[in-house]
Amino acid sequence: MIDGFYRAPFWLPGGHVQTIYPAFVSRPSVAYRRQRVDTPDGDFVDFDWLAGGASADAPLVVLFHGLEGGSGSHYALALMARLAAIGWRGVVPHFRGCSGEPNRLARAYHSGDYAEVGWMLETIRAHEPKAPMFAAGVSLGGSALLNWLGREEHRARAILEAAAAISTPLDLTAAGISIGQGLNRIYSRHFLSTLVPKAIAMARRFPSALDAAAIALADSMYRFDETVTAPLHGFAGADDYWRRASSKPWLKGIAVRTLVLNARNDPFIPAESLPSRSDASASVTIEQPDGGGHGGFLSPRFPGGLDWLPRHVVAFFEGRGTRS
Repeated sequence: MIDGFYRAPFWLPGGHVQTIYPAFVSRPSVAYRRQRVDTPDGDFVDFDWLAGGASADAPLVVLFHGLEGGSGSHYALALMARLAAIGWRGVVPHFRGCSGEPNRLARAYHSGDYAEVGWMLETIRAHEPKAPMFAAGVSLGGSALLNWLGREEHRARAILEAAAAISTPLDLTAAGISIGQGLNRIYSRHFLSTLVPKAIAMARRFPSALDAAAIALADSMYRFDETVTAPLHGFAGADDYWRRASSKPWLKGIAVRTLVLNARNDPFIPAESLPSRSDASASVTIEQPDGGGHGGFLSPRFPGGLDWLPRHVVAFFEGRGTRS
């Protein structure tokens, strides 16, 4: 979710160091092959496939990115580099508007976009009918993935071997309030710096769908969700969106073996909002380490690195133990 655009001193409290620190860490070089796919409603999405010499039947990992992320996000590059090193394949489907071109339709993406996730996975499965397939989601991408896993439990088992959700805001109301407070406002301003201009451009193309003047006044994620996310996607407002799109209520319906990994010092996600063992099905492994920040989980030895998280996720996919 955080792509490391901020430079900041290391005295920042809580999870801010792990959240910001990826800006200082060397990112691996990854080559992609882009595939454009038309959506059933007449729009398009872009899939970035890991380029390389992996065999056609090698395991395939689908990564759903976070808010305003994509295949160039630090966590995507780290995971794809790990997959290439072990002879696996990978693909990053971009949510609408996140691959560098505006949508054809008055449509974006959101934390509860489970139907889009389901269509993407079914499209990839049709393209790769025999390979073992796994899915991971970071932050918003993890939320949408968990929504789909819990709502489409039987279909999900027919498509995926296992899944992982990292730094997911399972309770959107708690996370939405948290990102508007204190130092977290740095991040909300960063997100809004790209979300607002894209939404204003969409409003000018589709004036009956969005109010450009109202969007220009959006100075918080709540106001953005109230003026953009909710009206575009059929919610009554930000509160309705946060309630209905939260993935925590769907954890009990998950039938696919799934890792839910959240750091307890994540600055955006209050620890008290995280799920307990009783909130999830037996198929879900819950991990809540004390450190890791939001999408950080850096290797511990200074200056750190991005390899811990992809190794941990791949180990879970391979069936090697994690604690629950």
